[in-house]
Amino acid sequence: MPFTRFSFCLTTLACFAAGMCLLHDAQAQNKLTLSNLGDFKNAGANWHIAGTVKADLTQKNTLNYSTGVGVLVNLPTDAAREDLFTNLQHGDLDIELDYLMAKGSNSGIYLQGRYEVQLLDSWGVLKPHSGDNGGIYERWDDAKPEEKKGYDGHAPRQNVSRAPGLWQHLTISFQAPKFEGGVKITNAKMIGVTLNGVLIQENVELSGPTRGAVANDEVAEAALRLQGDHGPVAFRNIVLSNYNKGRPSLTGIHYAVYKGKYVVEPNYNTLKPMMQKAAPIISSAISGLPDNEYILRYTGMLHVQEPGEYNFSINTFGGGGTLKINNATVIPFSNWRGKGTANLAAGDIPFELSYSKYIDWAKPAVGVSIKGPGVREFLISDANISTGDDADPVLVDAPDNIILRSFMDLPEGGRVVHAVNVGSPEKIHYTYDMDNGMMVQLWRGNFLDATPMWHERGDGSSRPTGAIQYFGKPGLSIAKLTDANARWATDTSNSGYRAKGYELDEKGRPTFKYLLYGTSVSDATTVTENGQGIHRQISLQDATDNVYMRLARANSIEDMGNGWYLINDQSYYLKLDDVATAKPLIRGQDGSKELIVPVHKSIGYSILF
Repeated sequence: MPFTRFSFCLTTLACFAAGMCLLHDAQAQNKLTLSNLGDFKNAGANWHIAGTVKADLTQKNTLNYSTGVGVLVNLPTDAAREDLFTNLQHGDLDIELDYLMAKGSNSGIYLQGRYEVQLLDSWGVLKPHSGDNGGIYERWDDAKPEEKKGYDGHAPRQNVSRAPGLWQHLTISFQAPKFEGGVKITNAKMIGVTLNGVLIQENVELSGPTRGAVANDEVAEAALRLQGDHGPVAFRNIVLSNYNKGRPSLTGIHYAVYKGKYVVEPNYNTLKPMMQKAAPIISSAISGLPDNEYILRYTGMLHVQEPGEYNFSINTFGGGGTLKINNATVIPFSNWRGKGTANLAAGDIPFELSYSKYIDWAKPAVGVSIKGPGVREFLISDANISTGDDADPVLVDAPDNIILRSFMDLPEGGRVVHAVNVGSPEKIHYTYDMDNGMMVQLWRGNFLDATPMWHERGDGSSRPTGAIQYFGKPGLSIAKLTDANARWATDTSNSGYRAKGYELDEKGRPTFKYLLYGTSVSDATTVTENGQGIHRQISLQDATDNVYMRLARANSIEDMGNGWYLINDQSYYLKLDDVATAKPLIRGQDGSKELIVPVHKSIGYSILF
């Protein structure tokens, strides 16, 4: 957010229809070292290199850091509150990084120093605006009436912001304005902004610099700017992919059409084309094609400006295809889609693409994309492409407390077949595994995409549409151990586990019931105040000896004192209710950490994220 006296903004980046995503080209990537400030111009005294950084949930604009390397920290003071500019001058750019906000803090990332993606502590905001975290900040015109001075801001599609002191993952795919003869011919564009795994901005055209820009002119290249004049913020794992090289182009394009069904590439010397012509671009939209079963073969010259390794992707909907560059096969005959890589010299190189259409019900479509050194992935064909999955999404909202049962596929593989998805109007939702009495994932934002369940025959599954906190492979939350160092049970054998369904309270929130080790267990979860997370309360009808609850299993668990824990490289906070009598233990198991606690009659804890 720009500073005023009144107030103290890849990865999935963007995908085109063929299902090929615009991601980083490894040869264009530049990961900033963050062992010093050498990648930046004249860094002010408010910028520091650190090893770790922590926020205080009780104090605004407070970050504490330790000595070390790998983390860039901004701690503005009255004497030092300067913005930070990269040495890199960029045009089209992909950014991928982690950032961490102090409580109540405010910062921003300015592409070319002019177009701001807002960074803000927007934890728990239900209806985000352009000034919230992940928003594209508004433009400003002092000549307009007061209520219209700010304009052309873009709020994120949903708020998936994490709590202060937690690392958040951001990718930005930016297209710089284009000029001819010193005249702007194309506006700048945010192709995609993805926050914590959720696409929150897509194809947003920027009519001009946002408020607080370093300058109000627009240019082809300029430095990336990190805002330093507002609140404390930290960054790490900053990767910049600068796309400043000329794109390859096709010239001398011709096509030939051969009638017949071919499920492998034929010998064209033995075939006679039914039609052949020159063409301006590779496309399947050609008049006079047979209804089905033909090969469309394109030839031409690929003009390469920048030598190096290039990645090619083809989409051959309704059939198969082959790609050859310089008379060598880059993508052998592949059904529906294919990928390949070639090292290319600068100059004009023979290009050949074959598309065999043999599926009768499919609409013909062929597409080709290229990415390479300093060249962002782009379609060198037309955009008349289908994925075969074109369907209106079936999205389930949660204006009230809601339950939807479905299959749920998990990030590590596998499927929860007795999943209960619980949604809330506070936009905090979770999936409960009835086979293990475990919360397998928790997410913030929108509720469910049920398209896989209902599209065509469906497969019975749904998927979260917000930012997910995954808790690991399903397993019992409560287990009987011979001692505090015994291995956790891998299944429900010998536990007497038996699911007994759930009961709803007056607000429609479920309490799950099950039998375990001969006693009844109640498991109730509610959303905490201001939508900051969840509170979970588990009660046993009868006390049972040597019973433990596994509160967390993660790569790292840090004891912060007074019942507070930082879990999995500062992904979420866990807070135990009963600090006085609980005896939690952090232990190592199978290469990861576990936080376990003895359970006698009940246990309660909160997860803030």
